[in-house]
Amino acid sequence: MTLKKPLPPFTRESAAEKVRLAEDAWNSRDPQRVSQVYSADTQWRNRSEFVTGQQNVVAFLERKWAKELNYRLIKELWAFDGERIAVRFAYEWHDDSGNWFRSFGNENWAFNPQGLMYARYACINDLPIKASERKFHWLLGRRPDDHPGLSELGF
Repeated sequence: MTLKKPLPPFTRESAAEKVRLAEDAWNSRDPQRVSQVYSADTQWRNRSEFVTGQQNVVAFLERKWAKELNYRLIKELWAFDGERIAVRFAYEWHDDSGNWFRSFGNENWAFNPQGLMYARYACINDLPIKASERKFHWLLGRRPDDHPGLSELGF
């Protein structure tokens, strides 16, 4: 049986750790790595798209990162209770024409006893920005610990 720690019920510390682990995985832009924290029967709503099952998550993420280039993400814990976590996030990316965007959103997560996410509901809005307005400046991959988070950046 796969366990993805930390496990519910969450404390403030374990919920914040779960959020940072998710941020790190998504910043890897590796669909297989990201999919490992979702249950086999996970249910998603991402914007207006509905995704069911771990393998469909992989296909979704492959499409996402083929479009959203140089993706850099910051997640922040918003609230938690038992097996649920609410997250706010922002990420920056550009399209294949070099147009930059900052995408803002909120996610609601629910976890099974093994720590796998069985439900993810995401609402996301895209804001066109100039390259000079970017705030997320680190090498692709994990956000450095000393890089400001959303609150520190005023988001």
